[in-house]
Amino acid sequence: MERKVVSFRSTTPLPSSVLLRLTEAAGLHGIENVHPFSPEEIVVAEWVQLKCRYGCTRYNRSWCCPPATPAPEKVREIVSEYSVALLLQSTHYLPSFYHEDGRKRASLVRCWKGTVSIERMLFLEGYHKAFSLVGESCSLCKKCVYPRNCRFPQEKRPSIESFSIDVIGTLQRLGFTPKLATDIRKAFKYYAIILVT
Repeated sequence: MERKVVSFRSTTPLPSSVLLRLTEAAGLHGIENVHPFSPEEIVVAEWVQLKCRYGCTRYNRSWCCPPATPAPEKVREIVSEYSVALLLQSTHYLPSFYHEDGRKRASLVRCWKGTVSIERMLFLEGYHKAFSLVGESCSLCKKCVYPRNCRFPQEKRPSIESFSIDVIGTLQRLGFTPKLATDIRKAFKYYAIILVT
């Protein structure tokens, strides 16, 4: 599987040597592409948390989902503190996606841990502000202990959607043409964002 680093829309791109190391590390976690971009392209919208509140069983049941995550106005303030972000992309084929089974959980945990490990690499490279926003909802535990203390506080990160980010709108701003997998037998894309500096 070919991995790409595509640099675009970034006012202060990361050095190519850093991007190369990140891309190689990402590949070990099944992440195919790393795209640097300006956080100004991130679309934060009030309606996104409606989908969490009125369409997801994790609402008010996970440390990585609303209302445990910041409100949209706070997210806008946080994002404004960054000048570079990374979009991570991978492809998954998982016919049992809508079933709560071990295969789905293993796939999600792999991407989650991969995203957090890339954030850690950035931190060790001197990018101390690096912070991950992962795809999907947290699957590190079979059942979240929320509101009790998280079992994995060092790996606990909000999902992109729980951060009120319109994923499709953001992808479109970046020049992608996102396609929804309307057939569960087809592959689908997984996205994560790391705010870098």
